[in-house]
Amino acid sequence: MARSSITKYAWLSILAAISTIALKSSAYFITGSVGLLSDAAESLVNLLGAGIALAMLTITARPPDEEHLFGHDKAEYFACGAEGALIVLASVSIVIMAIKRFFNPVPIQELGIGLIISAAASLINFVASRILLRAGKKNYSVTLEADAHHLMTDVWTSIGVFCGISAVALTGWQPLDQIVAFCIACYIAWIGSKLIMRSVLGLMDSALPHDKCNGVITVLEKYKSRGIDYHALRTRQAGSRCFVSVHILVPGTWTVQHGHELLEELEADIRSEVMYVTVFTHLEPLEDPVSGHDIELDRCR
Repeated sequence: MARSSITKYAWLSILAAISTIALKSSAYFITGSVGLLSDAAESLVNLLGAGIALAMLTITARPPDEEHLFGHDKAEYFACGAEGALIVLASVSIVIMAIKRFFNPVPIQELGIGLIISAAASLINFVASRILLRAGKKNYSVTLEADAHHLMTDVWTSIGVFCGISAVALTGWQPLDQIVAFCIACYIAWIGSKLIMRSVLGLMDSALPHDKCNGVITVLEKYKSRGIDYHALRTRQAGSRCFVSVHILVPGTWTVQHGHELLEELEADIRSEVMYVTVFTHLEPLEDPVSGHDIELDRCR
């Protein structure tokens, strides 16, 4: 699927966020539950995050240019980090609201209607998150995956709110609503911090995941039986795009044409093993001691 076409999934996230904000806000005004208010606040963050995701996916879809020769794929990490930061900010606002309500409790009313509305909103988020997660994994988009996990966090939040206000209904003890809101805030703060860390690691050019890295090594090891060797293997991930750089050592008696054909074959095999990968190879003679001067780069982190 073309990178430009996945922006439609960001629009799905925006529509889901708008729908859930409307539903959960009405549930809060009906019941007065701070738990439902915290749920609505997170949906507002979902909307902001989806907007940022749309903007970054639009940038990511741009082809390489003279100022960005390796493409714009890293823009996805900005969306991931921004969404994580928004989640953390939302968790802080929930804690503040819960503390205020703890000292100034407001009775919860019309629980049945509020729960029905909240359940409808959660169903919307659940369906949208499954679609986004499937699309994110299929298209190797960290932005869509982050948005999907964010929406799923909203679903778990709603389940927590349901438990909280149900407990209030059963026990009549109002502080349970604030306690549940506080627990929800801690949970979504944890999710937000994980998204921020993923963004930071991506911007720092972290290596490919172990499964992809091992796939590259498997391909390279296969070629050793043909009398060649390799070192200085380096990998990195930039959004959906993967990069592999490796030095290939061949007998010095080989012709340039022979070495070139080998590299073309090897690079094609790596591309068939790892999706969306750009491969850089450097040819060196096996017998030349100078070829080993960069051996310290021989790693696959």
